[in-house]
Amino acid sequence: MSIHTREEVVQRIQSGMSLSESDLSHADLSYSNLKDGDFAGAKFNNAQLQNTNLSHANLKGADLENAFLFGSNLQNANLEGANLKGANLQDTNLEGACLKGVDLSGISLFGANLDNANCEGAKFIKTKMKRASLMGTNLQGADLSNAHCQRAVLKNANLNQAKLHGTNLKYADLTDTNLDKADMKDCVE
Repeated sequence: MSIHTREEVVQRIQSGMSLSESDLSHADLSYSNLKDGDFAGAKFNNAQLQNTNLSHANLKGADLENAFLFGSNLQNANLEGANLKGANLQDTNLEGACLKGVDLSGISLFGANLDNANCEGAKFIKTKMKRASLMGTNLQGADLSNAHCQRAVLKNANLNQAKLHGTNLKYADLTDTNLDKADMKDCVE
């Protein structure tokens, strides 16, 4: 199912219709209110989603490869199993989002808010997270190898069994962070 206009997508979501498995590749949905939308398994390849409200949205298994999500609101969204390869999540609100097992390697999360997000087992290899906020975030078993976390706030985060090989934590706030069994080989502090 292919949706062609922003108005049609917004209308369907606001009327409670599901757009799961829809092809929204290359769509420009910037500045749209898609709160509570069901986009499970939908395709958003190369979609423009700047400053879009996707709070509480179901994006489980969605394909967001190369999507531009700069400044978007994904608070409490379900992104479990989503493909975010090449996506731009700079300054995005992911507070309370489910990113369990998601591969976020190499993407931009500069200034993003991941407070209280569930990122258990997620991959952040070479991810740019400078000034990101991860207060209370569950990063148990996550791989942050060579991630750039300079000035990131990780207060009360759970990094139990996390892999931090070569991670840049210079000036990061690690107050009350659980680093039990974390592998910090060649970590920059």
